[in-house]
Amino acid sequence: KTLAVRMQAHDKNGRQVANFLAEHPRVQKVYYPGLTSHPQHELAKRQQKGFGGMVAFETGSLENAKRVLENVKVCTLAESLGGVESLISHPATMTHASVPADKREQLGITDGLVRISVGVEDVEDIIDDIDQALNRI
Repeated sequence: KTLAVRMQAHDKNGRQVANFLAEHPRVQKVYYPGLTSHPQHELAKRQQKGFGGMVAFETGSLENAKRVLENVKVCTLAESLGGVESLISHPATMTHASVPADKREQLGITDGLVRISVGVEDVEDIIDDIDQALNRI
């Protein structure tokens, strides 16, 4: 596939996953500029052609986040997010582990925050994977 086709799939899947997460009863908050609830949604609409596939969501605790990370099967745990496959990370213990806890809190990087780079796999497979993992918390 060409890069443009992959990016379109990344964006389309990202929107669907974000909408799914926004409705999930075990998700406290979703961070995705494609959602009208996002504080910079209007700015993103003006500046971008799409919203991409980077989605973050709040599970409420470190234990909940760990349970999600341990139970996904389609999404691969990875510190670097940027492939065509769905990748999932826990910023508080991975990319931002060296940042003091109080500073992470100020930045909105809580222990319950999970970040996904939604890939180009079948979106129903991705959603089903995240759903079954969330239902274990």
